[in-house]
Amino acid sequence: MLTILNTLGKTVETFQPVDKKVINIFTCGPSVYQRSHIGNFRTFLFEDIVVRYLEYSGYTVKRGMNLTDIEDKTLKEAERTKRKVTHLTEENIRKFIEEIDLLRMKIPDYLPKASDAIDQAVEIISRLLDLKVAYWNQGNVYFEPLKFPGFGEIYGLDMTRWPSKKRRFHRDTYPGMRWNLGDFILWHGFKKGDAVYWDTMIGKGRPSWNIQDPSMIFKHFNETLSIYCGGFDNLFRHHDYTRAILESIRPYPMARYWLHCHHLHVDGQKMSKSKGNIYYIDTLLEQGYEIQEIRFFLIYCHYRQKLNYSNENMRSAVDTLRKFRRIVRSIEKKIAQSTYLDARSGQRLRQIFAEKMDNDLDVRVAFNELYKTLSEINVKALDPSEASGIVNALREIDGVLKVIF
Repeated sequence: MLTILNTLGKTVETFQPVDKKVINIFTCGPSVYQRSHIGNFRTFLFEDIVVRYLEYSGYTVKRGMNLTDIEDKTLKEAERTKRKVTHLTEENIRKFIEEIDLLRMKIPDYLPKASDAIDQAVEIISRLLDLKVAYWNQGNVYFEPLKFPGFGEIYGLDMTRWPSKKRRFHRDTYPGMRWNLGDFILWHGFKKGDAVYWDTMIGKGRPSWNIQDPSMIFKHFNETLSIYCGGFDNLFRHHDYTRAILESIRPYPMARYWLHCHHLHVDGQKMSKSKGNIYYIDTLLEQGYEIQEIRFFLIYCHYRQKLNYSNENMRSAVDTLRKFRRIVRSIEKKIAQSTYLDARSGQRLRQIFAEKMDNDLDVRVAFNELYKTLSEINVKALDPSEASGIVNALREIDGVLKVIF
């Protein structure tokens, strides 16, 4: 049984979905004002592993992933590049879908854009206003976190630090991993000259970034989510905001488990345009790496640990995968024309994989144990049926990893 870290409450629990057949997962997708880089894909690939491993374990998974296409950053980037917002975002969405397919990721069941959930955002805001946990100020709508019991619990925020003086935060996002101790914006009221806005039942304007995930979840999921995933930076502000919004209007918890994937750094530093160290999938392909090797590097680490990209680390991970695959090919050669499969010969591999993955989805340890076990096999002594059993088990396991065959 899968044991995962339940961030809410900081405890480790055994994963036991309410519905034993269907697991509902929502994962934070890209902000499509720019192209996704390998740091973004590290998180998206972790989320892909979550889905694939649960399916491997016998569950049916229904998954949503948001596309953030109308935040402040999008409008600024469109203005900077003198492009229409839709032209900018549609190009980046198209490239994103191409690359998740290239990386052998499963396409989510729901891939909504924030701009397609305006009605839901307005409905949520209207309810929050009626409940008086949100209010108007100078044409905008703000949420009062102090009116939501348990605010900050996902992160573990010390609410004694909350200032007594009223403070409001007007922007969609703020730089750095820090807390904005005050009321956060839900709706940007229309201002003269605004290029993007909607005329709605609460007036002209656009939804803030903070309301966009709740609106897309509200549109597609009418029950408690089994798992909510995102990047480590979402622990600061974002996911506590999302939880507070949805649980204020729904009589049940937003999600039972919260999983956050840590950052990918480059040579020990955070990726940024100013440092000139942003890498894309194309960058690594141009360096001669295969797509399975790129995928492997980005998943070959425990998701709650930082992953550091460097030429040395990349080559080391790729060398490990190549050696593993050479062993697999040598075993495949033993199969010949045999039609008999010895299921017992692959059972140890399945047990190892399940045991290590059940321990908080530790891909690196699971793969290393598989590698160690394969390395100890006397390939020359295998008969064809045993070889078939081993390869069959590895193909099942590779339904999760997608890097072996």
